[in-house]
Amino acid sequence: MDTGPGATPRIPPRVLTIAGSDSGGGAGIQADLKTMLALGTHGMSVLTAVTAQNSRGVQGAWELPADAVRAQFRSVVDDIGVQAVKTGMLATAELVGAVADLLAGLQVPVVVDPVSVSKHGDPLLATEALDSVRDALLPLATVATPNTDEVAQLTGVRVAAESDLRPAADAVLAFGPRWALIKGGHLDGDAVDLLTDGTEEHWLRAERHDNRHTHGTGCTLASAIAAQLAKGQGVPEAVAAAKEYVTGAIAAGFPLGEGIGPVDHGWRWRQDGP
Repeated sequence: MDTGPGATPRIPPRVLTIAGSDSGGGAGIQADLKTMLALGTHGMSVLTAVTAQNSRGVQGAWELPADAVRAQFRSVVDDIGVQAVKTGMLATAELVGAVADLLAGLQVPVVVDPVSVSKHGDPLLATEALDSVRDALLPLATVATPNTDEVAQLTGVRVAAESDLRPAADAVLAFGPRWALIKGGHLDGDAVDLLTDGTEEHWLRAERHDNRHTHGTGCTLASAIAAQLAKGQGVPEAVAAAKEYVTGAIAAGFPLGEGIGPVDHGWRWRQDGP
């Protein structure tokens, strides 16, 4: 590649995350941007909420006004443009509705991570916002990425074993996303996820790593999928590549503070480093 004087700079694929801030740096906007950089894309952000958060949990959360979310989105999309979007913590029904209205005008892949609770069990989505997620946001999703707890909240389907992943996916698909990725990371045995559009099924398995430092796993996976979609991959290929990336990040997760540390978003760089 010509990188000398006068050369045209290569512009990386542009990915937008719409999510909350994690002051501890392990999840949320911070995890999203690290993931996007690690996978060769340019990450941009629309902040929906600020949390006081560390390895022990969430000590406080404050959502931004809907007008601030709309202004950030228009600022980025109207000038820079985006090639994929990932949504995370949206906090309230008003913000879910505002984000859904904004996304309805885009013609790019959208990855919806229906974040409702933190790794430590702290609520990140108002109960009354669940209907907005079901009715307004999920129908816009190229891929929805709920974990088993989020599936139960959204659909009432309980996932206790691998055999429950298919009915869980069917229940999520009923709300309108093109693909559902049901994450079985909380189940016993290998870390198995099911990706399906109701016709195709892709079972993704990975070795379970004995590492408690997994803060940010869901944010990281959804952002990795968005990054791969922005690079032009189809959904099954993007999800498989994202699964491989997040598995490595979990294996390399490290302790911070007194509680649960983050996955390592830069694990590939550190493999050959000091």
